[in-house]
Amino acid sequence: MGKSAPKAPDPVKTAAAQTATNVSTAVANAALGNVNQVTPDGTLTYNQSGTKQVFDPTSKSTYDVPIYTATQTLSAQQQAIKDQNDAASLNLGKLANSQSDRLNGLLGTPFTLNGLPAGGDASKITGPNYQQFTDGPQLQTSYTDDFSKDKQAVQDGLMSRLQPSLDKDRSALEQRLANQGIQIGSQAYKDAMDDFGRTSNDARTSTLLAAGQEQSRLAGLSRDQATFGNSSLQQMFQNKNTTTGANNSLQDQMTNAQLAQFNAANTQRQQALSEKFAERNQPINEINSLLSGAQVTNPQWASANMPTLPTVDYAGLVNQKYQGDVNAYNQKVGAMNGIVGGLFGLGAKAIAASDERVKKDITKVGKANGQNLYMYHYKGEPDDAPMRLGLLAQEVKKKKPSAVIKMPGGLLAVDYSKALGA
Repeated sequence: MGKSAPKAPDPVKTAAAQTATNVSTAVANAALGNVNQVTPDGTLTYNQSGTKQVFDPTSKSTYDVPIYTATQTLSAQQQAIKDQNDAASLNLGKLANSQSDRLNGLLGTPFTLNGLPAGGDASKITGPNYQQFTDGPQLQTSYTDDFSKDKQAVQDGLMSRLQPSLDKDRSALEQRLANQGIQIGSQAYKDAMDDFGRTSNDARTSTLLAAGQEQSRLAGLSRDQATFGNSSLQQMFQNKNTTTGANNSLQDQMTNAQLAQFNAANTQRQQALSEKFAERNQPINEINSLLSGAQVTNPQWASANMPTLPTVDYAGLVNQKYQGDVNAYNQKVGAMNGIVGGLFGLGAKAIAASDERVKKDITKVGKANGQNLYMYHYKGEPDDAPMRLGLLAQEVKKKKPSAVIKMPGGLLAVDYSKALGA
């Protein structure tokens, strides 16, 4: 609508421009970075020694990229040191060459391990023979505490001795009361017999207590016997545990002693083997040492603190401009769509003089539903008046004649609801 949408950038041209920018930046950075240096130990000089052609398959362009050569020159003192080191290295090389004849005999003799002490024999190590516990002692968890028969026997024995005495005492009491003239059934007789009854009951109670004490004594003896038996079993179990632990500890000591002997034999053999290798390798190491003579130390060059030109993101800038143009176009189209929407919203009353003969300053700005849209002034309006937006009746008549109305005087008007309708 209006000015056409911005054309997307050509990727081939953009890539070619980006490549050209990258190449020129790289050439400039190389020129900036190749800094000649002068130190007390020598100089380092960069010179362009030629160019290399680089072909870009995208743009079909060829670029000449400069090639630099770095030349290092030692100072007189450093050159003299290098000459001396080179001469010394040559002499050492000659000496190593003459001594290398010794290696013919050394390396021609097979390397054997004869005469070395034997290593440890793992097959002679016997594992410990541990003793194992099976079950603990079978402790007695109960004992006899029911001595009711013994209690009854004691009670019966005591009562058999007590009862005749009680009967005799009762008869003596009754005779004494009769002699005193105390009648049976009197209060004095009842009091005397009550006293006698209590005394008899106390005697029987004492007999029952004595029988119970005997029962408790027998139960205690049974308990003590069970406790003593369990204590003896536990002591025996503990003694066996101590003996087994001592035996297992002895087994560990015997195994450790065998391992120590095994390791000592291996250590002795390893030491002898190291000495054997050292004896064979020493001549070779001496010759290698002669061949690797000291080298001259290169001068220490300073790090040049030179600026680096950044590569321009040409493709990004092109795309950024394109996106800006697209956004501006979309805003314009959005505004125009709003105006066109207003034309649609006029409805059936949107009939206006659209005859091209009454308009001036006519400028095409876009399309709406196949009809061209124009900005214009009516003739007779000042040039600085706001521009109007609308259709030309002559064009609408060609596509939708039913939307064109002939007004009095012969001018043409447009029914916008019909002209812009589906």
